[in-house]
Formats: sequence, C-alpha cells, structure tokens
Amino acid sequence: MAQPDTKKIFFENLSGAGKAIAVLTSGGDAQGMNAAVRAVVRMGLYVGAKVYFIHEGYQGMVDGGENIKEATWESVSSMLQVGGTVIGSARCKEFRSHEGRLKAAHNLVLQGITNLCVIGGDGSLTGANLFKEEWSGLLTELVEQDLIEADAVQKYSALHIVGMVGSIDNDFCGTDMTIGTDSALHRIIEVVDAIMTTAQSHQRTFVLEVMGRHCGYLALVSALACGADWVLIPEMPPEDGWEDKMCQKLSATRSRGTRLNIIIVAEGSIDRHGKPITSGLVKDLVVKCLGFDTRVTILGHVQRGGTPSAFDRILASRMGVEAVLALLETTANTPACVVSLCGNQSVRLPLMECVQMTQEVQRAMDGKRFEEAVKLRGRSFENNLKTYKLLAHRKPETELPTSNFNVAVLNVGAPAAGMNAAVRSAVRVGISEGHKMFAVSDGFEGFYKGQIKEIKWADVGGWTGQGGSLLGTKRTLPAKHVEKIAEQMRENNINALLIVGGFEAFLSLLELITARGKYDEFCVPMVMVPATVSNNVPGSDLSVGADTALNAITTTCDRIKQSASGTKRRVFIIETMGGYCGYLASVGGLAAGADAAYIYEEPFDIKDLQANVEHLTEKMKTSIQRGLVLRNENCNENYTTDFIYQLYSEEGRGVFDSRKNVLGHMQQGGAPSPFDRNFGTKISAKAMQWVTKKLVESFRQGRVFANTEDSCCLLGMRRRALVFQPVVQLKGETDFVHRIPKEQWWLKLRPLMKILAKYKTSYDVSDSGQLEHVVRNRPKESDASVAL
Repeated sequence: MAQPDTKKIFFENLSGAGKAIAVLTSGGDAQGMNAAVRAVVRMGLYVGAKVYFIHEGYQGMVDGGENIKEATWESVSSMLQVGGTVIGSARCKEFRSHEGRLKAAHNLVLQGITNLCVIGGDGSLTGANLFKEEWSGLLTELVEQDLIEADAVQKYSALHIVGMVGSIDNDFCGTDMTIGTDSALHRIIEVVDAIMTTAQSHQRTFVLEVMGRHCGYLALVSALACGADWVLIPEMPPEDGWEDKMCQKLSATRSRGTRLNIIIVAEGSIDRHGKPITSGLVKDLVVKCLGFDTRVTILGHVQRGGTPSAFDRILASRMGVEAVLALLETTANTPACVVSLCGNQSVRLPLMECVQMTQEVQRAMDGKRFEEAVKLRGRSFENNLKTYKLLAHRKPETELPTSNFNVAVLNVGAPAAGMNAAVRSAVRVGISEGHKMFAVSDGFEGFYKGQIKEIKWADVGGWTGQGGSLLGTKRTLPAKHVEKIAEQMRENNINALLIVGGFEAFLSLLELITARGKYDEFCVPMVMVPATVSNNVPGSDLSVGADTALNAITTTCDRIKQSASGTKRRVFIIETMGGYCGYLASVGGLAAGADAAYIYEEPFDIKDLQANVEHLTEKMKTSIQRGLVLRNENCNENYTTDFIYQLYSEEGRGVFDSRKNVLGHMQQGGAPSPFDRNFGTKISAKAMQWVTKKLVESFRQGRVFANTEDSCCLLGMRRRALVFQPVVQLKGETDFVHRIPKEQWWLKLRPLMKILAKYKTSYDVSDSGQLEHVVRNRPKESDASVAL
C-alpha cells in the first residue's frame, strides 16, 4: 500500500532489540482481551523484541515452566474475534505472598523478561506495581539463595510495567472505557431488545439484573440506551420512599398506553441504609403494589461472553500498540503506568494514581458520601446519570418552565442508526426546558411542504432502540425551497432548529446561514448533531451511526472468514460504504483483522496492488489460511472491486483462491449499537441545552433574533471534548467535491492495521500518549467517553 507522507517522529527511532516483553491477562476475563494480547505480541515482534505469553495470569508466572512461552506471529492469528482470553486467567493467592512473588521474579529472570504488560482490573494492576517496587530486593534474595548469578541483579535491574484495564464493569478511574465494557453492553442491549417484544405482547414488567457489584456503569448506560423506566445503582441509592415513587412512575407510564416496563438493577444496588436491593425484592414490590405481571431476568456471565464488539477490538488494538511503545520508552525511574482512553485519545497515567482514585470511590460509598462517589467516577459517569434523570423522569406540567419558544427537530441525509435516540433526547430535553417541540417529517422536503406537527413526550417513547429514521429523512437541500421553508418557519413560529444528519445537514446549515440576509426567519439558533454511517462530517471525529455500521462490517467479516474454515486458503475482497471517506474500510479493517484496506485518501496504484498480493501469497505459505481485503466504494474509479477480485484471483492462483462480497445497505440497517444510542442521546441533549441558552441570549423586544456566526453551529467530538463550532468556520476544513474533511484523525490508525498485518511501514508516534496525571474533574466541555 502507498505510504502516508509524514515528516514527524517515527517509531523506527525506538528499537525493541534485546528486550523481552511478557503479556498476561489476570482477574476476570473480558471480551477484547485477545485483541490486546494480539496487538502487544505483533507490535513487540515488529520492533524486534522477544515476546512471551504468560498463561493463567499470575499463577502461571509463579508456576513458571510451560506457562511462560515465547509467542510467534502465527500464535495470535484468528484470535481477534474470540471472546474471553485464550492465554487464560486465574486468581492467584500465592502471588499475594512474598514467597510467591519471589518465585515469579525467578521465573522471569530465567527468561530475561523485564517488561510486563498486564491486562486486568485494579487488583491485578496493584499487584503488578507492588512487584515492580519489590523487584530489586527480590533479585538480591535470589542471588543470596544461589538461584541466579550475581551479575543478573545489574543486568535485570529494573522491572517495567504497563497496564491495560480489562473489565466489563468500567470501574477503573482514569480511563473513559475499559476493555470489555462495550461488548458487555452489547449483550445486555441484545437481551433488552428481545425482552421488549415479549413484554409488549403480554403487557409485562421486566426486572433485569446486570453485573456491577461495586459499579453501576453497565446498569446506568444500558438504562439510558433502552429508555428504562427505573434504574438502581450502587453509587446513587434511591431516597427513602423510593418504592412508592417507582410504582407511581410505572403506573403513570401504563396509564399513557405503554404496554411494558423495564427496570434495570445493578447486582450491588443498595438503599440509603446499606440494605441490598435485589431484583427479587423489586419484582415482589411491583406485584404487591401494582399487581403487574412481572418477570425477573438475571443476565449473569452472559455479559462476559460472546465475540468482542468493533469498539472493543479497536480500543484493545490501539491500547496494545500504545503499551508496547510505552515499554520501549521507559527508564529505570519511570513509574508503572496504565494506558487509558480520554475522549478519542490514548493517554498514559501513573498506575497508582488511578488505583488510589478507584479506591477513593469505594471509600466514599462506604461512608455514604454518594454524591462524592458519583463525581469521583468521572465526568462521563456523572453526565450519564444526569442525562438519564433528565430523559426518564417527566416533571408534572405545573413544574415545567414556560419559555414560549418553538423548536423544530428534523433528520437530513441518509438514515443512520441512532438518529431516533438523538431525536427522542432532543424532544424530551426541550420539553423539560419548557419549549414546544415540533417534528418535521422527511427533512427539508417535508419542511417546505408543511409536514410539521407538535411532538409530545410520550410520542418518542421506545425510540432509542429503533433503527433508521422514524421522522423520515431525505437528502433534499433547502436552497431551492428557501422561500417556502421561511414561510413555514413564520407560520409555525419556529424559533430554533436542531438538525440530526450527515454531510447534507452540514450543507443545509451553510445554505440557511446564507439565506439569513434575505429572510429574518432564519435568524434563529441552529445546531447540527452529526449522524452518518460514513463518518465524513467535518468538525467531528465521530458521527452517530458509524459504530453500528462498523459492527455490521466486523460481524459480517467474521462470518465470511469463518465460511472458509476447513477449506483451502482463501482471500476475501469486501466492499464497504462511505462515499469517498475511507473510515469504514480502514477502521473496519482494523477491527476485523484485514490485510489491506483501499481508500481514496491514500492513493494506490498497480504496484501497490501487486505488492499486497505478494505479501498475502507469502503469508499463505505459513499456517495462515484466510486473508481479508477491504475496499471503500469510491477509493478508485478504475480499480473497482471486480478488478481487484480478478487480479487477486489470477495472481494468487495455485496458492489461494478469491471471493468478493459487496456489503451494501446492510451497513445502514439494524438496531443501533449501545454506543450509537448513548452517543446520540447525550450529544443531542447537550445540543438542546445549547439551543435553550442561545434562545435566551437572542430574545430581544419580544422576538428571537440571532444572526452571528456562533448561532449556527455543529456539535462535534474533537479529540477529548465535545465542541460547538460555527459551521462557517468549518468551510475551510472541508473538501466539498469529495464530501470529506481535509484532515481525518483515523488516518493515523492505518499504520496500526498494516503493522498488525505484518507490513513494514512508518508509524508516527508524535501524537503518542505522554505520561499525564489523573485529573479529578476534567474540563467542563469534556464529556469524555463521548457515548459510553
């Protein structure tokens, strides 16, 4: 593949020659751990280091022998899509003792290992840090016992530790997402979606118990993602008398015609007095007080199981590569660090700072300082809780503020999963803030035709899990019908617009801001929430709908690769959507373990195609049986999917055969992923609060008048923060001909895919994570996990 023209620091300056890195997984398993192990092994081998598996976690380190094995490139093949951890994990009491750690140190020195990559929870990482602190003393003891040579103390003087957090509970402070959390949410939401259909059939109430003995993250986010009626979490026990309030809420929901109720309970839920609130107790309460037909479902270890989601594979791959870079850069004085995610960026944090804050959360909960515990969990957790309260609990009409503002919501562009969650969020937040909300059907086409009607709180019930666009969406731009649209704005007294959509939505706002000079009706606050599977909107690293499309691609690629299991060697050519934007092909390729991904942004020619075929031919001569090549639909007008398929078929003859598959609109369909539901919900709530603020600011002499650049914005995720950006200022960042941003952050992920596919390539480390410190309260705009 053609190499990016990058003139920054490359990691060729960092050599792993002579170094030995060991990777282990410890504590509870989590989906995505295998992707992290694979990334550590392949990046380690790529830089010239020796890499070792430590099987069965710390127990394997203590026992030594066959538990510590050298890893090869092929030994991590076909493990990307496997759940759990193939190198095993175990709780180890022996490692907690000094004698156990002495044995472990002896076994590592025998193999020359002084670099450890530990994938586990806070207990595993704390143990690793203690091991590091004791290391020199342990070596001295080993010399005294004649178990190692005296010069080994100098040779292996320092133990370097880098951690990655693998935990489905997302209970580790310092990172927005832990490996495995997104996959666990997928399992929960799959069950909730299935339960909803049977609950509606029988008018039932379902009580779902999810994991979270000490952390309510899974319960909270799944409640937000499915619009649950009630949620119970350890960090925020309900006030006394909660039983009556919950039953009143359930009864009110039923009286409005809803046929089901969902209550989500974290397994560690307690009341204000520390008494456990079990799923059985909640069921008995509902049956006794309301007489509703109620069922309990305890999800248990199903949440840990199954194949990892696209998000977890990408997160784990990024963190695994970052962990190896961190190990290469350590010195004797570098503290043990943990690779974390902040917004959309990898960061390195001192391990013990994170552990101490995680322990502070538990101390706050033990001391019944629950509000402090929520704050210590981080801004993402706090925002999830605030958003849930805002959307789930409807205030009585008498308690609502009266703003007398009318706000219209519409979808523009192609449908994207998560659009409905965004609309629901905007409608409910708008109503909570006293506005009258209007829904526009079929985008601007429906707008100029007058397809506008008021939309109420109950009208958007159950929308979070629905795919596509329930409002209807069209690609029609407003410029041709601007006079009629202005007339409809005037007739319906629309004071603000919230648009959920893709590149067409961005173009629409540019046209409307131009029309302000002629029509005062457009001098109102206008905001856009990016929603498109292509993820090609300028001003945002991520768009609602892209994660669902990535999961569709990843799942399909898994099945396609599996279809070749047991057959002769085969290469699959897969065409993805995205227009001229190569996001889906590139990031989908990283998640699916592709050998190559052809995109418009990185030009390629026949020599590159030939080099890729030769590379695959070489790999196929080893134990690798399957190859995967992704092609973005508009990457090149001449090198079509058919052409590439025929080229691979001809050139691979005698070594492998080829198959092709065009994924098409399946990438746009299906129920939205937990990420997209949550992202759509939170970003839209934030957009609606901005609208309220702008309406108040621009209300003068009995009318709304806003014609400044900053009254027409796009709300996007930029690195670590959600930022409102005037659309006029984004024009300079946009390639309008190809409908893509001029600079795209994910291009930096492409070398990762190539390295993990055994290509020699340059990897820019100038943006690599530097050691930072844990921040108790991140900047106000930073809603760090974006969606999760």
